[in-house]
Amino acid sequence: MKVAVVGATGLVGQVMCQVLEEQGFPVTTFIPVASERSVGKPIKFKGETYSLVSMAEAVNLKPDIALFSAGGSVSLEWAPKFATTGCVVIDNSSAWRMDPEKKLVVPEVNGHVVTKNDLIIANPNCSTIQMVMALKPLHDVYQLKRIVVSTYQSVTGTGVKAVRQLENERNGIEGEMAYRYPIDKNAIPQIDVFQPNGYTKEEMKMIQETCKIMGDDSIRVTATCVRIPTVGGHSESINAEFAKAPDLKEVYSLLEEMPGIQVLDNPGEAEYPMPRFAEGKDEVFVGRIRFDETQPNTLNFWVVADNLRKGAATNAVQIAWLVAGLRGLH
Repeated sequence: MKVAVVGATGLVGQVMCQVLEEQGFPVTTFIPVASERSVGKPIKFKGETYSLVSMAEAVNLKPDIALFSAGGSVSLEWAPKFATTGCVVIDNSSAWRMDPEKKLVVPEVNGHVVTKNDLIIANPNCSTIQMVMALKPLHDVYQLKRIVVSTYQSVTGTGVKAVRQLENERNGIEGEMAYRYPIDKNAIPQIDVFQPNGYTKEEMKMIQETCKIMGDDSIRVTATCVRIPTVGGHSESINAEFAKAPDLKEVYSLLEEMPGIQVLDNPGEAEYPMPRFAEGKDEVFVGRIRFDETQPNTLNFWVVADNLRKGAATNAVQIAWLVAGLRGLH
């Protein structure tokens, strides 16, 4: 099986290569793709050294699957070119997510929607992925009505430039700024650009993507997304209202039985999810589960996941496994 990783030198692209390797994905030909300025540079995969190739060269090599993590404009231009060769593109940008013709997939939540005829499949926003993972088993039983979510997102979600800005600030070094403001010892209540309604693009992604993944446009979602100076993963405070009254004991059971979820909720021992302990892990961690005592049928809980892994690379590789199975590629 020929597998291309587009944007192989970026933060998410590097983790995609790592996850392919860790999971023993059946790659027979590895095609690492990067921008023109990086073509020819070496990259390691499964202990071997490969040379980075251009987009055009990668298309000519006709991969079976291409994992894209190179930004929306690149995806809009190049994903259709890969698809015309019969390659299945799994795209990590926002370019195709809300296209009604494209699937938006979290395998544990709606993997059943993928067919062998899909040529461009969208990987959801990192914050959306971890939220729907925690909400899906509860929605199936109690029926979601409304979600209020506040996110506390790692600088790794912005990319290597933001990680460098944080490190520079902590070391008293002046350097290139990924954000308009300092990020160390700060919280920036803006992720992506503001929209006419006063919400940011990131917030609108969470609102729109949640309904599409859940297959239910009746769910009302409101979001506030904040960038904080952490590196291990994204955290979310979720307030979820249901049509039916949740049973707390059953809620714990439903979450514990959900593949990919780990419940970490022991207030007496101060055990709850935190980004520094989620880093490098594929699970979505859920804790601080409790009733909202101000209104009926409503729960509060706290969700943490490594945004580079389940929030991006791991989810994309899981989709690739689905595609490989449907197409008989492994």
